Amino acid sequence: METIKNQTFPANSLEDWKAKAEESLRGRNVETLQSATYENIILKPLYTSHDEQPVPDYPGGSDFRRGTSPLGYITRDWKVAQRLTAQPPEQLKQKLHHVVEKGQTAISFEVSKDIAENFSDIIGELVTQYPFVINAKWERVKLLNQLKNDATGYIANDPISLFAKEGVIESEYLHNWYDEVLQAAEKFPNLRTVLVDTTPYHNGGANAVQELAIAAAAGVFYIQQLTEAGMPLEQALSKMVFQFSIGSNFFMELAKLRAARIVWNNITELFGAETNARKMHIAAETSYFTKTIHDHHVNLLRSANEAFAAVLGGVHYLHVDPFDKLTGANDFSERIARNIQLILKEEAHLKKVVDPAGGSWYIEALTTELAEKAWEFFQQIDANGGLLEALKTNWLQQQIAATYEKKNLDIQTRKQSIIGTNVYAKLDEQVRQHKQETITERQFAAIRQRRLAEPYEELRQQARQFAEKAGSVPSVAMLCLGELKQHKPRLDFMKGFFAAGGIHTIESKPILTVEDAQQYFASLKTNYVCFCGTNEQYAQMGHEILKALKSEFPNLNVLLAGLPETEQQAQWEEEGISQFIHVKSNCYEALRNILSVIEVTVNEA
Repeated sequence: METIKNQTFPANSLEDWKAKAEESLRGRNVETLQSATYENIILKPLYTSHDEQPVPDYPGGSDFRRGTSPLGYITRDWKVAQRLTAQPPEQLKQKLHHVVEKGQTAISFEVSKDIAENFSDIIGELVTQYPFVINAKWERVKLLNQLKNDATGYIANDPISLFAKEGVIESEYLHNWYDEVLQAAEKFPNLRTVLVDTTPYHNGGANAVQELAIAAAAGVFYIQQLTEAGMPLEQALSKMVFQFSIGSNFFMELAKLRAARIVWNNITELFGAETNARKMHIAAETSYFTKTIHDHHVNLLRSANEAFAAVLGGVHYLHVDPFDKLTGANDFSERIARNIQLILKEEAHLKKVVDPAGGSWYIEALTTELAEKAWEFFQQIDANGGLLEALKTNWLQQQIAATYEKKNLDIQTRKQSIIGTNVYAKLDEQVRQHKQETITERQFAAIRQRRLAEPYEELRQQARQFAEKAGSVPSVAMLCLGELKQHKPRLDFMKGFFAAGGIHTIESKPILTVEDAQQYFASLKTNYVCFCGTNEQYAQMGHEILKALKSEFPNLNVLLAGLPETEQQAQWEEEGISQFIHVKSNCYEALRNILSVIEVTVNEA
C-alpha cells in the first residue's frame, strides 16, 4: 500500500494530449473536435490552466460573476417560486396555502384580470410570510393598489417585452408607468417593481448573447428614464429584477447567468453606482422554447437539467414548468415540478455549496467570452438607437429570426435531436391538443413565441388528421432487400425517420427476388415504398425490382434509404427513385413532402 501511495506519474503537456488524441482520430487534426455554438463561440475539446480566467477570489466580490453573496445559498437560499395557475380566485387561494405547506417559499402565480381584482383576498395573511415573485404584466397597478406596505420580493412588469410580444408600443402607458414606479417606491420600500424580462426574446429563438445584450439594453433604458424622472440611481437599481429563461445547453445557460452579472456590473459602474447597488437580482424559469407536446415525460429531464443550470448560475428565484404544461398541467405534474427544486436543495445539497462552478477553466472561459460578445451586441443595439428603436425598425427581430432559423434547420436535419419528436417518436401516443398563442401584429413585427418542436408537432397533427379522414394511418412500405442483417441498419434508421412525422412503416419479409417484391406490394394500399438494404443488394437486385414495380404500378412513389455515389444517382432517378433518404437529409422537409403527396393521392382517389 505504501508503494502505491508513493507512486508518481510523469506530467503530460497539452501537446502530449493532442498527440494521443490524434492517434484515436486516425490522422484527423484535433481541431476537428471543436464545435461552434449559436453564439458564434468555438468550444474546444479540452480546457486547461492555460485557459484560466482572472476571477474573484470569493463569491460576492469583484464583478459578481460568482454570485452576489459571499456565502451563496448557505445564507441566502433561492426561493422556490412555482408560478401557480388556477381559476376561480378561491381555488387559487386554496392552492397557494397548499403549496407553501409543501415546500414553496414564494407567492407566485399567473395574473389575469379576475385574479388581479381579487388579489388581496387571495394572498391574505401570506403577504407577511413570503416574498412575492409575480410578473404582473398589464395588471401591475391593480395588484399594487391592494397591497400592504410591508411586502417583499417583486410585483413588476416589463413594458418593452410586452410591446415586443404584441408588436405595438403604447407611449401613454409607458409614460404613466414611470410615475407609477416612483409612487410605488415611496409606498413599498422593500418591493421591486421594475422587471427586465428576456423570456419573449428567448422564446423567439434568441441565443444567449442576444438575451444578455437585450437585458442590458432594457436595464439601461429604465435607469435613464427613472433617473430623469427624479428617482436616485441607487433607488432605481434597488427596484429592478431580471428574468431569464434557461434553455437546454447546460453550460451555456449556467455561464449566461454569470455573464449577466458581469455585464450589469460594468454598466452600473459606468453610471456611477456604489458597489453594493451593482448586484443583479435574478429570477429564472425553465424554457418554454425547449418543451414538447409529444413524449412529454421527457420534459421532466429537460426541466431538471435547466433548473440545475439555473441554480448553479446563482438565481434568486426559480420556477420549473410542469412537464405537461403545454396540454394542461395537473396536481401531480405541479408537485413533481416543485419537487425538482426541493431535490436540488435537500438531496443534491446545492444550498450548502458555495459557487460549485467557480474556477472551472471551461465555465470561466465561457463566461468571459459570453460577457464580451454580449457587450458587443449591446453596443450594436445602442448604435441602432436603443432597444425601443431597434424593435420599431425590426432590426432586433431580424437578428433573433436569423438565430432561430439556424436552430430550426439543425432540428429539421436532425443535427440536433429532440427526443420523442424528431428522434425516437412514439407513434402509438395519444396527446391532447395545444392551443397556439395568437399575436396581433401592428406597429412592428411582434416577436412570435415559439418552440423548437412545433414544426414536427404540426406534421404529427397532419398525420392524425389524415388518419381520421382516410380511415387509415399514413404509411410507407419498407421493401427489405436481402437477409435481416443486410437490411436492418437502414430499416431501423428509416423507421425512426418516418416516425418523426407520424408516418407508419409496413415491413416486408426478406425480399430475395422480383417475385417476392411484386407479391408483397400487390396486397398493400399505400402508394409509397422505400428500398432498404446494403449498397451491394441495391446493385444486385434493386434496379431490376424497381423496374418491375414501376412497370406494374406506374404511380408508385419510390424512396431509397442511403445516398448512392454521384454517378449512380442519375440512373436511380431516371428509373423512378423520387428521393434519397440519408443522415444528411432534411427530415422535416422530406416528411412534409411525403405527407402532402399521400394526402393528395387519397383526395384524388
